[in-house]
Parts: sequence; structure tokens; C-alpha cells
Amino acid sequence: MEVKDFILASSSPQRRKLLEQIGYKPKAIEAADIDESERRDEAPSAYVKRMAVEKARRVWSQHQGEVVLACDTIVVAGRRLLHKASNDAEQTKVMQLLSGKSHHVLSAVCVINKDGRESVRLSSSRILMKKLSEAEISAYVASREWVGCSGYKIEGCMEAFVRKIIGSYSGVVGLPLYETKNLLNGVGIK
Repeated sequence: MEVKDFILASSSPQRRKLLEQIGYKPKAIEAADIDESERRDEAPSAYVKRMAVEKARRVWSQHQGEVVLACDTIVVAGRRLLHKASNDAEQTKVMQLLSGKSHHVLSAVCVINKDGRESVRLSSSRILMKKLSEAEISAYVASREWVGCSGYKIEGCMEAFVRKIIGSYSGVVGLPLYETKNLLNGVGIK
């Protein structure tokens, strides 16, 4: 696979795999260390777009003149943003909250071109979850697949609990490929 002329501002193996699916291999990978705190009264869509932009800006500031791609993905139940659980008890509460209901996964993609111009796109997917038994919740929590993710990781045993996805599966995984490819094409990376 040919290396493409952009830097991926993420250390996520899922994002690398998704890019490779469409023939894109970044020339460099550099995770952006930023403050991911929510702002008071910030809407989830504004938050996820701001995170993608801030990640891209952080990496671009260290590699000016390069194309930088960044993404952020969050799970939203109502207006509540689900952050990464830090232990089994927190993840159990997340699973109980999502059980039998629908929720949204928002993925924002930001590309900064060589001149520093920013372009951002938002992908919103609605997920309908089956009603989970206590045993199913316990098994998922014990799988540890959720570690490091906002809400859950859909690729794996969680996928068996999803009744329907209305939107982008790749966006739920962590990088909406339609938006990503169009943004990269827009800055000359084919």
C-alpha cells in the first residue's frame, strides 16, 4: 500500500485499519495530547468537533506545512456525553443506560491543509440496542473490549447487541470513511 502525504493525529489502531480499508496509509502517526474537558453548556456536536479541531491543530503546530487528519468519536445518550469508563462498575452503568434504548455516536473529522486551512465534517449515527440481560452486561464488561473507548467498542462482541445502525458503521468504529475520504481528496490526497 502506497504511503499518502498526511499525518494522522491519532494512535488508534482502529482508525489506522479503517484508513487502510480505503487505501490510505499516513506517512506519520502522532497522537495529540489535549485537554478533553467539556465546556459548560457545550452541545455534544460542538464538543466532538472542537476535539477533532484541537487535536489537528496540536499536531499541525508541530508540523506546519503538512496535511494533518484528526478525528474524535463520542457516544451520546440524550444530551449526556458518555466518557471513557475507568472501571468495571462505571462500564456496567454505561451498559445499563444504553440497554434497550437508542443513542447516537458522533464522529468529527478535521483536516488541516498545508496552508493551515481547516475543514471539519460531522458524522452522526443512531444506534438501536437490544435489551441486555444482567448476564450479557456482565460478560461484556468482563471482555474488557470497552477499555479506552467512549461508551463501548462496537467491533467485537458488542455488535451482537446492536439491532440497527442508522448512519455510518465506520463512524461508530471511530473514523467515518465517507467524510474522511472527501476531506483528504479536497486537499489533493487521492
